[in-house]
Amino acid sequence: MLIFHSKREVKRQKYRLSQWYKWQEENGGPTPGTFQNIGFDICQATTKKQVCLIFSFLGGILLSTSQPYKTKPTHGIGKYKHLIKAEEPKKKKGKVEVRVINLGTDYEYGVLNIHLTAYDMTLAESYAQYVHNLCNSLSIKVEESYAMPTKTMEVLHLQDQGSKMLLDSVLTTHERVVQISGLSATFAEIFLEIIQSNLPEGVRLSVKEHTEEDFKGRFKARPELEELLAKLN
Repeated sequence: MLIFHSKREVKRQKYRLSQWYKWQEENGGPTPGTFQNIGFDICQATTKKQVCLIFSFLGGILLSTSQPYKTKPTHGIGKYKHLIKAEEPKKKKGKVEVRVINLGTDYEYGVLNIHLTAYDMTLAESYAQYVHNLCNSLSIKVEESYAMPTKTMEVLHLQDQGSKMLLDSVLTTHERVVQISGLSATFAEIFLEIIQSNLPEGVRLSVKEHTEEDFKGRFKARPELEELLAKLN
């Protein structure tokens, strides 16, 4: 509630309220009769207390009818959906097609496969990562790095007396391939010497040119499907 300390201030506030009434009547807003319900009217207000009550009631109406926050620069604060990019629809997985194999030139090799084979999966994976990082640091283009299907081999032993074979152990072979391209013929010898000198114990290294058969070897065989296709043909 506001408190005025002089008669001049009371008259000034009465004049402001009367002007506000006039403006509200012209614009179809609330009329002075609205305030007669609370026992005070601007034309009959003669004391400070009456003017203060009318003015406080008027301020309540203004606060309840107006929405000043919509004109503020902070309007819409907390909204973040317009900042998030719309998710692209997922592409359907199609058939993997064979890429055109680069055969290279007289001065540089085409596509080469660096095969790393080990019985310990962690060892093969970590060394493949080392070779990949080495190629990046030496500006050798890495086409892709992938894992080949895991192979298992059973070790059997023959009994001292008898012809029955017993299972001794099962060996699991893990293979990782780092595929590179654009290796110059002059730098190839140095590069191969680096990776061979850092080869950990238990890892087998082989480098050969990429062929279409190597691409098909990445996928696991499905004998049941092959039998059905053979029957249909």
